[in-house]
Amino acid sequence: MTWNGVLTSAARTMAVLVAVTVTVSAAVGPVRARADDLSGYERQRLSWHACQRGSADQAGAELDQAGATCTELTVPLDYARPGGSTITLALSRLAATDTERRVGVLLLNTGGPGAPGMSDVLPIRQWTGDVGARFDLVGLDPRFVGRSTPLDCGWPTGTFTRSAGPGRASFARLTSFERDLAARCARRSGALVPHATTRNTARDMDLLRAVLGESKLSYLGYSYGTYLGAVYTQMFPRRVDRVVLDSAVDPESYGARVLREAGPANEVALRDWADWVARHDDRYGLGGTGQQVLAVVDGIWAAATRRPLRVGDYRVDRQSLPFLLLNRLSDDRDETHADLAQTVQVLRQAAATGSATPTASLADTLSFLLTGAESATGSVQAAILCGDVPVSRDPEDYWRDIRAHRASEPRFGELTRAITPCAFWPQQPRERPTVVRNAVPALIVQSTGDTRTIYRHGQAMHRALTGSRLLTLRDARIHGVFGNYGNACVDGVVIDYLADGTLPANDLDCVGTTAP
Repeated sequence: MTWNGVLTSAARTMAVLVAVTVTVSAAVGPVRARADDLSGYERQRLSWHACQRGSADQAGAELDQAGATCTELTVPLDYARPGGSTITLALSRLAATDTERRVGVLLLNTGGPGAPGMSDVLPIRQWTGDVGARFDLVGLDPRFVGRSTPLDCGWPTGTFTRSAGPGRASFARLTSFERDLAARCARRSGALVPHATTRNTARDMDLLRAVLGESKLSYLGYSYGTYLGAVYTQMFPRRVDRVVLDSAVDPESYGARVLREAGPANEVALRDWADWVARHDDRYGLGGTGQQVLAVVDGIWAAATRRPLRVGDYRVDRQSLPFLLLNRLSDDRDETHADLAQTVQVLRQAAATGSATPTASLADTLSFLLTGAESATGSVQAAILCGDVPVSRDPEDYWRDIRAHRASEPRFGELTRAITPCAFWPQQPRERPTVVRNAVPALIVQSTGDTRTIYRHGQAMHRALTGSRLLTLRDARIHGVFGNYGNACVDGVVIDYLADGTLPANDLDCVGTTAP
């Protein structure tokens, strides 16, 4: 699961000599660098061109239609050895149209890790309106993602996220599953894996800034992108202009176990969803009270524990079922509630009759979860998380944690606290985790009901960035607020800050559509 993506599809709402899927080249020509500097890279000239690659490239066609251009940036594979091998990064740009009041570059990252970003310029230009027209909006496919030099471990899944299940035997199966995922990355992509880190992505960002000829970058990051942005402010504090961090991660809690505290929030969200479904019982037939709806969910849970549920060509067992529910709990709007209600209808039919046909949304999620169609997404997500922060390598630590929280987190604790491939990763992180503690000005946006990066995380980011302001959206459950949620109060504060670069004098609250 892309545990913290914002603009991804419903399915994603996280030294061995090997063959890789693209050749990593030696640095040559204008980008050759000595071991002690990056000047050769900074002098490279970008060749901007049309974005579409062939008639089937819909994303590229949409970028071209909007007036964007695309290019490739050459960066070192290893910043400790800039004279060695190189990789390429793909990026898009929607140039400022209000050139007389141009501010500079606004670099975007709407989540991940492992999510492409080239198409992000399209919704962001829409959401920022006239103010966005004063920026060159730049969407980047980070290293090893999308059109950039790829990293793909050949996984049989698009995510490492699985539930530990009901008991010791299912936990043992999960442990073997995660160990196999880590081994695949060691065998197939071991030459790239050590260089997939947030600190290296931050270095890529700053190299891009230099190549674009900008003295400073402005930045808009969501979810994982807030951690990336915070790391950039820590590493390059003098090169930052306007920074918005939406649905922020606690820098001290970031890592492969970032969802560890999210179980209770998702239990609450499931109850809220059940109450909504009960109010629409004439449409979904899942129960006239929230308790009746939850009883249907628990019945599906029990059926999947006994035997996998047949849903189209897929088999949904107890270890994959929690993902299907949690995946749609990060948004309290009616259309998302309805999508989850339809998923539960399908699962109830499969439990009752032996099989069911998935909705299009559910089929997309099941493909992501249970096939290798998007192996690269999970591979890069794991590589970055495992490469950033070390975790316990003792499976017993995870088992004890799950057992200790079964009573308080009966449905989701076995998922949010589960073991990950980082417990078996081929090497420990090459650098120490970044300690974020600086006074760089930033606007932090957080909803109180966020189920991915819970509200406490936004407060922690606010404390870490001592020059920041916290904009709280109360009484809302949404991951990714600005623009995405359509709250006029939040959107107005963010746009005002982007327009003049002046933070609010104090922390602010928004509720509904009222003024702060």
